[in-house]
Amino acid sequence: MRFGVLGPLAVWTDAGETVTVPGLKVRALLVDLLVHEGHPVSVDRLVDDLWGEDPPANPAGALQVRVSQLRKALEDAEPGAKNLVVSRAPGYLLRSDEGAVDAVRFAGLLSKAEAADSPRARAGLLADALALWRGPAFADFADEEYTRSAVVRLEEQRLSALEQQAEARLELGEHGLLVGELGDLVARHPLRERLRAVHMRALYRAGRQSEALAGYGELRERLADELGLDPGPELVALHQAILGQDPALSVPAERPVTNLPTPVSKLIGRDEALAEVCALAGEERLVTLTGSGGVGKTRLALEAANRLVADFADGAWLVALDQASRTPVEATMAALDIREDAGSGDAAGQLAAAIKARRMLLVLDNCEHVVEQVAELVELLLRACPGLRILATSREPLAVDGEVLWSVPPLDVPAAADLATMARSDAVRLFVIRAAASVRGFTLDSGNAQAIAQLCRRLDGIPLALELAATRVRALGVHGVVSRLDDRFRLLASGQRGAHARQQTLTAVIDWSWDLLSDEERLVLRRLAVHADGCTLESAEGVCAEAGLDVLDLLARLIDRSLVVVTDAPAGVRYRLLESVSEYCLARLADADELDRVRLAHLRHYLALAEAAEPELYGHGQREWLLRLDAEAANMRAALDTAVAQEAGNEAARLVNALAWYWVLRARLAEGRRSLAAALSIAPEAGGAGGAVTPSQARAAAWQAGFTLLVGEQIDWRPALEALVDPGERARAELFISMHIHNMPTGQELVSKALATFRAVGDRWGIAAALSRQARDAFTQRDNDALERIGGESARLFTELGDRWGLLQATEWLGGLAEMRDDGEQARRLFGEGLRMAEDLGLWSEVATRTAWLGWVAMQSCEYDRAMELCDRAMKLARGQGYKEGETMAEMGLAFAARRAGRLDLAETHLRHLLEGVPRGPDVDPLMHVPSTLIELGHLTELRGDPATALDLHMEALAGGRKVGDPRTMAGAVEGAASASGPTEQAARLLGLAAAARDHHQTPAGPSEREEIERVTVRVRDALGQEAFAAAYEEGAARKLDETQDLLR
Repeated sequence: MRFGVLGPLAVWTDAGETVTVPGLKVRALLVDLLVHEGHPVSVDRLVDDLWGEDPPANPAGALQVRVSQLRKALEDAEPGAKNLVVSRAPGYLLRSDEGAVDAVRFAGLLSKAEAADSPRARAGLLADALALWRGPAFADFADEEYTRSAVVRLEEQRLSALEQQAEARLELGEHGLLVGELGDLVARHPLRERLRAVHMRALYRAGRQSEALAGYGELRERLADELGLDPGPELVALHQAILGQDPALSVPAERPVTNLPTPVSKLIGRDEALAEVCALAGEERLVTLTGSGGVGKTRLALEAANRLVADFADGAWLVALDQASRTPVEATMAALDIREDAGSGDAAGQLAAAIKARRMLLVLDNCEHVVEQVAELVELLLRACPGLRILATSREPLAVDGEVLWSVPPLDVPAAADLATMARSDAVRLFVIRAAASVRGFTLDSGNAQAIAQLCRRLDGIPLALELAATRVRALGVHGVVSRLDDRFRLLASGQRGAHARQQTLTAVIDWSWDLLSDEERLVLRRLAVHADGCTLESAEGVCAEAGLDVLDLLARLIDRSLVVVTDAPAGVRYRLLESVSEYCLARLADADELDRVRLAHLRHYLALAEAAEPELYGHGQREWLLRLDAEAANMRAALDTAVAQEAGNEAARLVNALAWYWVLRARLAEGRRSLAAALSIAPEAGGAGGAVTPSQARAAAWQAGFTLLVGEQIDWRPALEALVDPGERARAELFISMHIHNMPTGQELVSKALATFRAVGDRWGIAAALSRQARDAFTQRDNDALERIGGESARLFTELGDRWGLLQATEWLGGLAEMRDDGEQARRLFGEGLRMAEDLGLWSEVATRTAWLGWVAMQSCEYDRAMELCDRAMKLARGQGYKEGETMAEMGLAFAARRAGRLDLAETHLRHLLEGVPRGPDVDPLMHVPSTLIELGHLTELRGDPATALDLHMEALAGGRKVGDPRTMAGAVEGAASASGPTEQAARLLGLAAAARDHHQTPAGPSEREEIERVTVRVRDALGQEAFAAAYEEGAARKLDETQDLLR
């Protein structure tokens, strides 16, 4: 049996048939029971609700009659339904199945929408929820006193759902539709600020800025006239942003859900194949497209993925596996932008954990190069990640359990040369369309049909071969192409024994294309092949050029011949060779005895590029050069491979030194460690005169020590520092190592030495970074004056230098200072600015951190729902990045806010997870998050009715805070101990001690903490009386934090 209250009262059987409930009083009885949501309603209350001031002579008897009538109506409609009306002291209740009431289903859908990971999923769930409404809640009983609170609550939920749905649709770019839809809703509810805000955003994005501003003005006047209030700070900030035409208003700052390239041409001849692959990918967890090179596996997979991307909440992602220097795990983590943690020793496990909860499609392209490694990875991911689907392309099967193979066939070739048959051939269609693109007016006709049919058959319908052939029609005509092709195939008719027939054919096509090139075109094409994952025009000129060679003109000719592909990347236009063409050209490069020489030229070019990029990563060019190095990552790896193969130790060291900071910024720690180790594996005698280690190699060794510490491993870093001769370089190394040493005194000593050197040599970036490192320590030890001074100087220097990463570090601690000083507005401003900077730079671990900080600020301001929302978002983002520190910070904020909001089960789940597997005890130096977590668990334990255990937890937190050197946490632990001590003089003394400590260390309690303190204070003062409380409080205020234990005796 199902019940509807989101509109007029309605009852349906499980089969959907309407149930008639006769009699106004019987229906009113059912409504009253539904209002109380399964809880008993007393007889007196029911009588009063049904009859008010005019009860019947025998109220209990009259009520019993109505109960019997209701049971009969339900039983008549569905056998057994009478048992839903249960007699239970002191009255009756309605026992309904889970989700049987539309209001309950509505609430469930709202909860799912709040937890949804994507705006599309959220909008869909909210649409489903709102579709349950058939009119005003309890429409035919809305005037009754007993429904009034439920009506108000449900209407508020409905409006909130409409607002959330509008926000989700705005993220999806539906501002044009929303403008009209929200206009009527705003008119009916003119004082709802959230609704007004989303309407203003929609208007602004629709190009109607003046109307958005007018809407704000109308709301401001209404609030002032009707309520004597001003708009809230968020709406004021939105108004200012619209006035200033803030770019953030125009595009939602959402992380992309795909990296699939946008197709630049239509996929021809694959309609049926595409439909079948899409269906398989929707049903099976692993689909592998197999086939020969050039048959179109990648193109088909990408087209299918683009069609399926909307079906996956976490998107569809391309992982290119054609770079031998990167493992499949590393390539997948790079494509998904997941932070690598080389210290874990299990990158595949880290990847599986990061995407375990995601519902996504992975396109693993070109698996044949690393088929065994891919097979192992796929098996692990499919077992660990239930929401994952994989679409792979490979020349051979992965041969893992559950794999569904789909062989990509060549395009069908014409069986006859008549025009009707030819027009139905996909191979003919592709060839004609591509030929027409280069020869205006080219069509299939009776004069060329025979030649085209022969060409398509001889090329076996291979798309790559057909496209290459089509480029020659302009110069040779169709008949000329066929005649040359015939000669070439006759030469290669038997092929190499054991080689695949289609591979022989493809090689023949490329041979033929090669023969048609001029000597200069061949030279540039074969030299381009040393590039990995393409190159820029400047790089093509730098590697391929020689005297009298116009690389730009030759490159343009090669593009016309479809031998070079042009792609538009974030860092600019890039040029790349198709895979088969690249392999062919590398062989030709070796035949010309140029391979080693051109690879050395490639090394020299990319070494110069990396060294040019290095200083830019510390200044105004940071974003531009990060994107450029992103694009050139494969070429940098190839250059390092060349240096190692040639035992060019000094060049290898220079290259890794130039790239080390890039790896840090992008969190590519595994790649950085592997590259540094490779560079340092070259014997010193190969790099320096007389076997001596060169300065570059010494610097690389220092970087290697810092990376080792960064991933949590221990190493004796002192010899690496001692080997550095240049004071400035040694200071930079001291700073980097100090940033990752857990021993605070040692780290402080190193950064102090580095700072002195930086000031002596005039290294402004070094000064700024060292000050930022000192600001972090000042924040930990709550030295507010020092934090304000040195953090401010660091931020000023980084601003002048144009280093936004550095500015993020400095302002993080200044934001933390504002939060400690209870300056929520300043904290929100600093963390909000940092969030936008991190998003712009693509530093997603920093995005997670700033989002978590904003959640903490919301929590301290008692905005618990907002805090939980932000911290949950930050936790998911950090988890997706494999960023453990950020995940911990966000989960703390979520747990703390949940406890303070009264959601104890949710809070306990996360608090215990935070402490799971963490070393604890009197002889253990606690991790930074442990003391605060223990305090929150102590408060929760007290609320659960166990003050003794709560007190033990607070005292453990106090000891941990003392070891860390954090007086703010220590004061919080003392306040928690006061709460757990009950309404006693001991509690009053502890409250006095905590207040004095906060005052001494300038760490005032925020609004949320003040609520906690006030609650305990009132309880203790009411129990003791004002005089006794004041005396004990003053006694405690005269003590120090180290004397807390004395007050507990």
